[in-house]
Amino acid sequence: MILVTGATGYVGSQLVDELLKRGETVRTLSRRGAGKGDARKGDVLSGAGLPEALDGVDTAYYLVHSMGSGGDFAAKDRQAAANFAEAAATAGVRRVVYLGGLGSENSEHLRSRHEVANMLRARLHSKLVYVRAAMIVGPGSASYDILEHLVKRLPVMIVPKWLDTKTQPVALSDVVKTLADLATVEDAPEEVQLGGADVLTYREMMARAAPLMGRRPPLVIRVPVLTPRLSSYWVALVTPVSFGLIKPLVDGLGAEMVVQQDPPPGINDQPLGFDDAVREALSR
Repeated sequence: MILVTGATGYVGSQLVDELLKRGETVRTLSRRGAGKGDARKGDVLSGAGLPEALDGVDTAYYLVHSMGSGGDFAAKDRQAAANFAEAAATAGVRRVVYLGGLGSENSEHLRSRHEVANMLRARLHSKLVYVRAAMIVGPGSASYDILEHLVKRLPVMIVPKWLDTKTQPVALSDVVKTLADLATVEDAPEEVQLGGADVLTYREMMARAAPLMGRRPPLVIRVPVLTPRLSSYWVALVTPVSFGLIKPLVDGLGAEMVVQQDPPPGINDQPLGFDDAVREALSR
């Protein structure tokens, strides 16, 4: 039995489809009780429904993040993680897979991701597999949605130095496949770092994405001083992504997201390159 929390999100929903396609027995947990498989109603923030959802579960995916929900998202994530870790430990879950972010702790949202991982580790110990992904390229990923709308809508951009920060963008399909593989792989590592085949700056990503989207690469004017808050305002003007998501994401753009330790053999061996990841995202 596999439990997927956050099953209605852009990663969770595709993970459920992948697991079902592989013939796995899947249970999902959401506030509305919606979803495929054995759909259960519950709330990790309050703890309601967690013991029942985790009963008899071998592997549980923790794909819950509160960023963009309003209020202190880090405090909400701490509370939800504490509830889930305690319930999973009590239920005797064999393995918990948590999806967080790759990069340093220079931004609030990355610090929150690492804090959640540490809280889960403190209660679950070696049962936790911490999957740390760079920027995910796929519909529903706020970072990718921002990139796509900037390329499509802005012929000229005034940007700060984060435009030249390196990252290792990874295709949504590669993230989903890796997560699904970790349900059954023997001797799963305690941490898996996920990136794509290319290491690029944001400037290079925009230049390469533009022709794939039928646009000319935007003219970029770099300025030495542009605060994350000001950057967030102009990003919010031209993208449909909520400001509550944009601000913490922009805060984290100064941190490099590059794989420092390759996954073990058999895990994300042949990731897509950036161009193919964008083509796949556009086709969806």
